[in-house]
Amino acid sequence: MLSRTIRRSLLDTGIPSSALPPTFLLPNRARYFQTTTQHVESPAASFEASQLPTTVSRAPVSVPPRVLTKRTVPPPPAPIETPLALSESVKELLPLLATQPSHYVSAHIHGKPYLVTVGDMVRLPFHMPGVVPGDVLRLNRASSLGSRDYTLKGTPYVDERLFECRARVMGVEAEPMRIKEKTKRRNRKIKTVRSKLKFTILRISDLKIKTLEEIEQ
Repeated sequence: MLSRTIRRSLLDTGIPSSALPPTFLLPNRARYFQTTTQHVESPAASFEASQLPTTVSRAPVSVPPRVLTKRTVPPPPAPIETPLALSESVKELLPLLATQPSHYVSAHIHGKPYLVTVGDMVRLPFHMPGVVPGDVLRLNRASSLGSRDYTLKGTPYVDERLFECRARVMGVEAEPMRIKEKTKRRNRKIKTVRSKLKFTILRISDLKIKTLEEIEQ
């Protein structure tokens, strides 16, 4: 109150501000009146009301629906339409190979070769998907065909139009349950692993090597 009274008395007397004592000699309240007030406008006040957006909207995000598809067995490969070119040696020896009995074939099933003849039972070391007992499969990949005296080798496979090899699915077998305990050094935990593998059984029902007349048809 004292500083305000002194301030009013000095203003009433008309003493210029240059004659007043320095600011640091005045009381705190008087120093507040001597300082210049700074007005800082907020950023929002500098814009007009018409420039401000009234509502904020977000563009809808379109999410494609999830399509569930059923897994199906792929269709068989299309027949080969390119003409079959045979060398002179193959044309000469293929009839001899076809007429000599006891043929064998080195058929490839899922990348693994199996040397079989008619009547053999093949125990595949895996469970072939998509087949049931009674199905007839055509084995069209073979690296070699042969008999007692002749052998026809492919590069890497023999053309499937030269032979017919069919196998019938007999069933599925399973081995006994295996139980194995796995441990680690300086670790008291024991992990028990159970495994029971399944195998597919095939029987070679037909093996025929075609003649030149059947190939040219």
